[in-house]
Amino acid sequence: MAATPWTPPPLEPFEASYEALYKGRAAGEAVMRVTHNVGDQWRIDMSVHGRSGFASVLGLNIEQSTVFNNTDGRYVPLSQSTVRKGLFLGKKVTGTYDWAAGTAQWTGDLKKERRQPIPLQAGDQSALLLNLAIMRDAIPGRTMQYRYVDVGRVRQHEYRTADATEIVPVGDLSYDALRVWRTNGGNDETIFWIANGVPTPVRILQREDGEDRIDLRLIGYQGV
Repeated sequence: MAATPWTPPPLEPFEASYEALYKGRAAGEAVMRVTHNVGDQWRIDMSVHGRSGFASVLGLNIEQSTVFNNTDGRYVPLSQSTVRKGLFLGKKVTGTYDWAAGTAQWTGDLKKERRQPIPLQAGDQSALLLNLAIMRDAIPGRTMQYRYVDVGRVRQHEYRTADATEIVPVGDLSYDALRVWRTNGGNDETIFWIANGVPTPVRILQREDGEDRIDLRLIGYQGV
């Protein structure tokens, strides 16, 4: 079968809303937003809020953001923050990618060993930037590798795209979408479905030990 003609979406401001499911049950909602600050500088935000009874299970009620430069199509993280909100406590972590010094470092509510400087390499991505990088890079039949540097940790992420698109029902709509999955996550799987003309994944699924766990399904999106 010939590969479906594929056009990566341009980086443009948008806001997308998701329904969050836990093991197939409605559990909350999420919002992903990309905004253009000034010049080459952009920002991506993700907030996830769990309904009563699910927030602690999902680790929901979390807000993340990354400020980054778009330099000739390369996404270069500049700063990152994570805020977890709870009934009796909250946790906040902030990080800076200092490219002049060649290190990234986080402060806040995290273990001492994860506050140590991390040597940076060209192409390093935050967790949120991985979403945009995958949208930018994915074409049918491609293998992709990224170095994840976020919240004081470094991980190698490897992804594979399907050879052809498939019909993916999401709520009341169906998308002709390309499946992208992480190949080196072990028992923890991450799968994205992306569709031509849509600036954000139409579905993001996390699986553990072969079972669906957290499932974000696109409700709608609009330019901002």
